[in-house]
Amino acid sequence: MPRVRLPGGERARLTALYGGMLVVAGAMLIGLINFLVAQGLNTTITTAVARRPDGLLPDGPLPSPLASAAVGRTSAAPAERNQGSSEALSMFTQAAERATQHQLLSISLICLVVFSLVSIALAWWMAGRVLRPVAVITLTARRLSGENLHERIALDAPAGELKRLADTFDDMLDRIEHLVGAQKRFAANAAHELRTPLAVQRAAAEIGLATSDPQTVARIRGKLIEVADSSERLIEGLLLLSVSDQGLDHREPVALDELVRRVAAEHVVSRQARDRGITVRAQSTPVTGQGDPVLLTHLVRNLVGNALRYNHEGGYVTVTAHGRTLEVDNSGPHVPRETIPYLFEPFRRLEERRSAHGEGAGLGLSIVASIARAHQAHADAEANPGGGLTVRVTFPGPEGNP
Repeated sequence: MPRVRLPGGERARLTALYGGMLVVAGAMLIGLINFLVAQGLNTTITTAVARRPDGLLPDGPLPSPLASAAVGRTSAAPAERNQGSSEALSMFTQAAERATQHQLLSISLICLVVFSLVSIALAWWMAGRVLRPVAVITLTARRLSGENLHERIALDAPAGELKRLADTFDDMLDRIEHLVGAQKRFAANAAHELRTPLAVQRAAAEIGLATSDPQTVARIRGKLIEVADSSERLIEGLLLLSVSDQGLDHREPVALDELVRRVAAEHVVSRQARDRGITVRAQSTPVTGQGDPVLLTHLVRNLVGNALRYNHEGGYVTVTAHGRTLEVDNSGPHVPRETIPYLFEPFRRLEERRSAHGEGAGLGLSIVASIARAHQAHADAEANPGGGLTVRVTFPGPEGNP
């Protein structure tokens, strides 16, 4: 059966609901009073008249039947006088009962009309008071835009459902403001990072290729290829970051210990590790997790690649997988503790960009954090006492708890 909805806004519907309930309750109360009074009115009047000391009817003009009965009572015989007195008393009682009921009904109807008007007015006022927080939320939502996301409802009201709704809306605005700010910073940083290799390519093409010296042309050619490779890595990193931010399409069992050993073996023979004499070790126990194998491979590769890139000659990189934790420990320069949280943001580096060979795009740990979030995992880091960094990724347990 379809639900019946009253027309108008929520305030009009609440007014009709509350006012109608009050009017119905008032009508039921008046009807009950009239019914109870009518039930005992005859007995009450008869008892009141019978208790008069002289046993006579009340003074004053009487209806014609009552007056005739009263006159006849004085001249009739005692038996007839008693019968006439009883009839007169009965007629008087009935007349008084009808007059009282009519008067009571008239007053009750007038009171019901006044009560209905007052009830509707109070219901309208009460509905407005109840819906005021909703109006505040609506006005705030209409006013908000990308330029004033810092505004909040900050509803000053007692604890209740609407207060919780307003607080939830404020919390949602906090998250939206954080995401919008992060997107703006990401777009600005991405534009800056992409502008740098384009400027290098343009300068090399305009200045370096203006000469006919074969050695200069070969050097500029190598520089252009290096910048193109760097731009390609940057674009791949941006695409991977975008994909991981969208979450997982599917999950499957992944042997993290085998993944760690395979990625570590790739970097043991890498040019970067051989040229700088960096030792890459893998230590793992059998660990199986649920996730996307491609994204998890990128996660481990970014961790190991970041550990190799920000290391020193003859350093080390240790990759460990045990329990629900994936850990990468490396030697390297000293990392200030206050800068560690910022390293997980896009384009954040420990040092300023120098456009040197092998320099990363500043997306390594941000990609790690994004892939970890997609797997409901948590990524954090801590500075090693002798220099370097230890990065941990803790995956959720079987119940989904990190």
